[in-house]
Amino acid sequence: MSGIRTVVEADLPAVRDIYNHYVRSSTVTFDEDESDLAFWEHKRDVLSVAGLPFLVAVDDVDVVLGYALVQHWRDKSAYRFSVENSIYLAPGAAGRGLGKALLEALLTESTKAGVREIIAVIEPTAATASIALHRRYGFVDAGHLRNVGIKFGRSLDVLFLQKSLES
Repeated sequence: MSGIRTVVEADLPAVRDIYNHYVRSSTVTFDEDESDLAFWEHKRDVLSVAGLPFLVAVDDVDVVLGYALVQHWRDKSAYRFSVENSIYLAPGAAGRGLGKALLEALLTESTKAGVREIIAVIEPTAATASIALHRRYGFVDAGHLRNVGIKFGRSLDVLFLQKSLES
Protein backbone atom coordinates (compact mmCIF):
# COMPACT_ATOMS: atom_id res chain seq x y z
CA MET A 1 0.00 0.00 0.00
CA SER A 2 1.20 3.46 -0.80
CA GLY A 3 -1.17 5.50 1.36
CA ILE A 4 -4.50 6.85 2.46
CA ARG A 5 -5.86 10.05 0.94
CA THR A 6 -9.11 11.88 0.30
CA VAL A 7 -11.12 10.49 -2.58
CA VAL A 8 -10.94 12.30 -5.93
CA GLU A 9 -13.26 12.06 -8.88
CA ALA A 10 -10.98 9.64 -10.74
CA ASP A 11 -11.31 7.18 -7.82
CA LEU A 12 -15.09 6.94 -7.98
CA PRO A 13 -15.36 4.21 -10.67
CA ALA A 14 -13.11 1.97 -8.53
CA VAL A 15 -15.11 2.80 -5.39
CA ARG A 16 -18.32 1.94 -7.25
CA ASP A 17 -16.84 -1.35 -8.49
CA ILE A 18 -15.61 -2.34 -5.02
CA TYR A 19 -19.02 -1.66 -3.49
CA ASN A 20 -20.93 -3.38 -6.28
CA HIS A 21 -18.81 -6.50 -5.80
CA TYR A 22 -20.23 -6.77 -2.27
CA VAL A 23 -23.76 -5.96 -3.44
CA ARG A 24 -23.56 -8.93 -5.82
CA SER A 25 -21.72 -11.41 -3.65
CA SER A 26 -22.15 -10.70 0.06
CA THR A 27 -24.44 -9.78 2.90
CA VAL A 28 -22.02 -7.17 4.31
CA THR A 29 -24.30 -4.66 2.58
CA PHE A 30 -28.05 -5.00 2.50
CA ASP A 31 -28.19 -3.23 -0.86
CA GLU A 32 -29.51 -5.60 -3.51
CA ASP A 33 -29.14 -3.31 -6.52
CA GLU A 34 -25.80 -2.09 -7.82
CA SER A 35 -25.03 1.62 -7.68
CA ASP A 36 -23.97 3.79 -10.59
CA LEU A 37 -21.31 6.45 -10.87
CA ALA A 38 -23.83 9.27 -10.36
CA PHE A 39 -24.68 7.81 -6.93
CA TRP A 40 -21.02 7.97 -5.86
CA GLU A 41 -20.53 11.44 -7.30
CA HIS A 42 -23.52 12.65 -5.31
CA LYS A 43 -22.30 10.92 -2.12
CA ARG A 44 -18.84 12.49 -2.51
CA ASP A 45 -20.42 15.93 -2.97
CA VAL A 46 -22.75 15.55 0.04
CA LEU A 47 -19.91 14.39 2.29
CA SER A 48 -17.64 17.16 1.05
CA VAL A 49 -20.24 19.86 1.79
CA ALA A 50 -20.81 18.32 5.25
CA GLY A 51 -17.06 18.28 5.91
CA LEU A 52 -17.05 14.52 6.48
CA PRO A 53 -14.18 12.25 5.42
CA PHE A 54 -14.29 10.01 2.35
CA LEU A 55 -10.93 8.27 2.05
CA VAL A 56 -9.27 5.76 -0.25
CA ALA A 57 -6.33 3.42 0.23
CA VAL A 58 -4.14 3.33 -2.87
CA ASP A 59 -1.11 1.34 -4.00
CA ASP A 60 2.14 2.65 -5.45
CA VAL A 61 0.57 3.34 -8.85
CA ASP A 62 -2.56 4.96 -7.33
CA VAL A 63 -4.89 1.96 -7.82
CA VAL A 64 -7.71 2.11 -5.28
CA LEU A 65 -7.51 -0.87 -2.90
CA GLY A 66 -10.32 0.18 -0.57
CA TYR A 67 -12.28 3.09 0.78
CA ALA A 68 -13.74 4.39 4.01
CA LEU A 69 -16.29 7.08 4.75
CA VAL A 70 -18.64 8.37 7.37
CA GLN A 71 -22.10 9.71 6.69
CA HIS A 72 -24.65 11.26 8.99
CA TRP A 73 -26.44 8.67 11.10
CA ARG A 74 -29.86 10.24 10.59
CA ASP A 75 -31.18 13.35 8.84
CA LYS A 76 -32.62 15.09 11.90
CA SER A 77 -30.42 17.95 13.09
CA ALA A 78 -29.96 16.61 16.61
CA TYR A 79 -27.97 13.73 15.09
CA ARG A 80 -25.49 16.07 13.37
CA PHE A 81 -22.51 14.89 15.46
CA SER A 82 -23.23 11.17 14.97
CA VAL A 83 -22.17 9.22 11.90
CA GLU A 84 -22.17 5.70 10.49
CA ASN A 85 -18.92 4.43 9.08
CA SER A 86 -18.28 2.20 6.07
CA ILE A 87 -15.07 0.45 5.09
CA TYR A 88 -14.78 -1.74 1.99
CA LEU A 89 -11.72 -3.38 0.49
CA ALA A 90 -11.23 -4.45 -3.10
CA PRO A 91 -11.50 -8.19 -3.71
CA GLY A 92 -8.12 -9.70 -2.93
CA ALA A 93 -6.97 -6.74 -0.83
CA ALA A 94 -7.79 -8.22 2.59
CA GLY A 95 -5.02 -9.29 4.94
CA ARG A 96 -2.66 -6.38 4.16
CA GLY A 97 -3.61 -4.09 7.02
CA LEU A 98 -5.73 -1.86 4.78
CA GLY A 99 -8.82 -2.04 6.97
CA LYS A 100 -6.74 -1.01 9.98
CA ALA A 101 -5.10 1.85 8.10
CA LEU A 102 -8.42 3.10 6.74
CA LEU A 103 -10.13 2.92 10.14
CA GLU A 104 -7.26 4.76 11.85
CA ALA A 105 -7.36 7.53 9.25
CA LEU A 106 -11.15 7.66 9.37
CA LEU A 107 -11.13 8.08 13.16
CA THR A 108 -8.53 10.86 12.92
CA GLU A 109 -10.36 12.73 10.16
CA SER A 110 -13.75 12.25 11.84
CA THR A 111 -12.40 13.76 15.05
CA LYS A 112 -11.07 16.74 13.06
CA ALA A 113 -14.53 17.10 11.49
CA GLY A 114 -16.16 17.41 14.92
CA VAL A 115 -17.80 13.98 14.96
CA ARG A 116 -18.67 12.81 18.46
CA GLU A 117 -20.12 9.33 17.88
CA ILE A 118 -19.33 6.75 15.21
CA ILE A 119 -21.68 3.82 14.68
CA ALA A 120 -20.70 0.69 12.80
CA VAL A 121 -23.64 -1.30 11.43
CA ILE A 122 -22.42 -4.81 10.67
CA GLU A 123 -24.07 -8.03 9.54
CA PRO A 124 -22.39 -10.38 12.03
CA THR A 125 -22.13 -13.60 10.01
CA ALA A 126 -20.47 -11.96 7.00
CA ALA A 127 -18.07 -9.56 8.68
CA THR A 128 -16.41 -11.16 11.70
CA ALA A 129 -13.08 -9.54 10.77
CA SER A 130 -14.75 -6.12 10.67
CA ILE A 131 -16.29 -6.68 14.09
CA ALA A 132 -12.90 -7.66 15.52
CA LEU A 133 -11.23 -4.63 13.91
CA HIS A 134 -13.80 -2.21 15.29
CA ARG A 135 -13.60 -3.72 18.77
CA ARG A 136 -9.79 -3.44 18.66
CA TYR A 137 -10.25 0.31 18.11
CA GLY A 138 -12.57 0.80 21.06
CA PHE A 139 -15.98 0.27 19.51
CA VAL A 140 -18.38 -1.31 21.99
CA ASP A 141 -21.56 -3.28 21.48
CA ALA A 142 -24.55 -0.96 21.19
CA GLY A 143 -27.30 -3.33 20.08
CA HIS A 144 -28.24 -6.36 18.05
CA LEU A 145 -31.30 -6.45 15.81
CA ARG A 146 -32.40 -9.89 14.71
CA ASN A 147 -33.91 -10.89 11.36
CA VAL A 148 -34.19 -7.31 10.08
CA GLY A 149 -32.89 -7.98 6.56
CA ILE A 150 -33.37 -10.63 3.91
CA LYS A 151 -30.82 -11.08 1.15
CA PHE A 152 -30.09 -14.12 -0.99
CA GLY A 153 -33.06 -15.79 0.72
CA ARG A 154 -31.43 -15.55 4.16
CA SER A 155 -32.75 -13.75 7.20
CA LEU A 156 -30.04 -11.42 8.51
CA ASP A 157 -29.16 -9.66 11.75
CA VAL A 158 -27.47 -6.32 12.32
CA LEU A 159 -24.93 -5.66 15.05
CA PHE A 160 -24.38 -2.06 16.17
CA LEU A 161 -20.97 -1.04 17.52
CA GLN A 162 -20.31 2.48 18.74
CA LYS A 163 -17.29 4.62 19.58
CA SER A 164 -17.23 8.01 21.25
CA LEU A 165 -14.62 10.42 19.90
CA GLU A 166 -12.99 13.18 21.88
CA SER A 167 -13.68 16.54 20.33
